[in-house]
Amino acid sequence: MSLLADRLDGLATALVGVDAAIADQVRELCLLAGGLDPYLSRWSTPESEALRLLDQRTREAEWSPRSGLEQEMLSGHVEGQFLQMLVHATQATRVLEIGMFTGYSALAMAEALPEDGTLMACEIDAAAARLARELVSASASGHKIDIALGPAEHTLDRLSLADAQFDLIFIDADKSGYVEYLDTVLDTGLLARAGLIVVDNTMMQGQPWASATPNANGVAIAEFNQFVATDPRVAQVLIPLRDGVTLIRRVDGS
Repeated sequence: MSLLADRLDGLATALVGVDAAIADQVRELCLLAGGLDPYLSRWSTPESEALRLLDQRTREAEWSPRSGLEQEMLSGHVEGQFLQMLVHATQATRVLEIGMFTGYSALAMAEALPEDGTLMACEIDAAAARLARELVSASASGHKIDIALGPAEHTLDRLSLADAQFDLIFIDADKSGYVEYLDTVLDTGLLARAGLIVVDNTMMQGQPWASATPNANGVAIAEFNQFVATDPRVAQVLIPLRDGVTLIRRVDGS
């Protein structure tokens, strides 16, 4: 919604000479779009102090354009609370995260896990993993988190060979790898029988449906959504939270 709000704000600045009624409608749309995220945040449970500090440190860090990383990759307050709610609702004790960045979503879920719960986080970028280790280790729930540095597919293979299973799996990594990650967790038994898969960025700023020339991530997400929708092994729902979150479960008998 922040992208839509930005576009509308830009449109509102170009309303000189436009019919007053139309200009008023555009300004009203600006208020609707621009006020949504702050409203959601205001009426959601506040984040912990540890999460607030992690958010702050991530936004203060300098991210090289060549790394492909940016502070906007942070899950943020409302999505963090959503993930915590899912951990509680599923009574998960074992969580797998594919794509950690600086650890906001990992720490949010770890805070919701029981004291003996565990979270395995996969992260390919050494700088992001290093900062994540520093930030989560300073928190009260950091001991529940284990960070695996390297390509996620290698970590998934190792976990599969060890017969590991997870109650909740959160996928938020390279978009071109989404189909492979989903296939792997379904085919290798990494997802517990009643487990839940959560996939981030499945609206990809409207690229899959609103762009005549979607970028590579937009194409990848469109292909992933099509793949999930036609996969007989699963049932799914796409929720318009931030940049889109899809919940996926294995259907009975698959």
